[in-house]
Amino acid sequence: MNTPISITAIASISPLGTSLDATWKSYQSNSPCISEETYSGKSVLVSQISEDAKYEIALLKQSDNKYKTLDDTVLFAIYASRQAIKKAGWNASDNFGINIGSSRGATRLFETYHESFLKHNKAETLSSPTTTLGNISSWVAHDLQTQGPEISHSITCSTALHSILNGIAWINSGMCSKFLVGGSEAPLTPFTIAQMQALKIYSKENGDYPCRALDFEKTKNTMLLGEGAAMVCLEEGKKTNAIATITGYGYATEILKHNISISSDAQCFQKSMAMALKNLNPNEIDVIVMHAPGTIKGDTSEYKAIQNVFKDKLPAVTSNKWKIGHTFGASGVLSLELAILMIQYQKFIDIPYLKPQKSPKSIKNVMINAVGFGGNAVSILLSKN
Repeated sequence: MNTPISITAIASISPLGTSLDATWKSYQSNSPCISEETYSGKSVLVSQISEDAKYEIALLKQSDNKYKTLDDTVLFAIYASRQAIKKAGWNASDNFGINIGSSRGATRLFETYHESFLKHNKAETLSSPTTTLGNISSWVAHDLQTQGPEISHSITCSTALHSILNGIAWINSGMCSKFLVGGSEAPLTPFTIAQMQALKIYSKENGDYPCRALDFEKTKNTMLLGEGAAMVCLEEGKKTNAIATITGYGYATEILKHNISISSDAQCFQKSMAMALKNLNPNEIDVIVMHAPGTIKGDTSEYKAIQNVFKDKLPAVTSNKWKIGHTFGASGVLSLELAILMIQYQKFIDIPYLKPQKSPKSIKNVMINAVGFGGNAVSILLSKN
């Protein structure tokens, strides 16, 4: 780390709620935020934002005539970004940077526009500008009236943590002192769900916990999709109003052996975690918030990587996928939100269907992992101020 990076605010909209208080309260419950919904005439397990959250997004959509044509991916990002900069005390005149990513982007709009094209053999006027990936950060910049750099990208499911890496790089370069970073995803659409089902990784469980993340005894894949967005305010240096400090980061990419390649011992994670630790004693890590999507191979390979890096001094491990499913490009920052909450409240959130772990006496250092198709791993190390 060239320069200490402070997190001065985080905000989200997810199945857990629309505020940190609501999110933390939801984590106190052992019930997942998962329901059975109908897509293309078939029942599917998903994790939707709450009815109250849907109402807030509907109000946002109606607040500006231009927003009526935007996808939920963009609206989620705008909603969370407004809350984040308000908490951080940022103003438009700060000209802070923006880097918001998404694995899929405007999935609902894209599917709707494509269906219309197949029917009429003609594309609708706004089909291109409202479905480009850069659509997210550019609309957030418009809404917040900042004129700093704005960037969008997709690095599949590690997208949000890659946006943090990018924000850190800009700050360390001296080109910007503040960066709003995060991820947004609204993947609960028929074609997106069908894609995951085609990979044979989608959950068909009927029990209390349809996503069995970190259950190493499961015999079936149990990943399911959720929606949401989370935004983080990064600032140069150690700030008195910081809620956590980024003290390490790591990244690695595996060489593809097939389209969703990751080695059996997740060598990408071994490298990213070792890089994030740098000279820190692994024994000082209290908790790891794992990517753990609920698939057999994904969960076990990441855990093997942790065993290889931390040896016989394993930190407590957890994941929020059992609670809210996999939110693709937003998942890394929603995991980071859980890490920050555990640091703030000094309480470890375990997974209810697993044998209870020994909770850390205090939570000072938390590592957050994320990885996407092809082994694009990122590890972020947070420390208590």
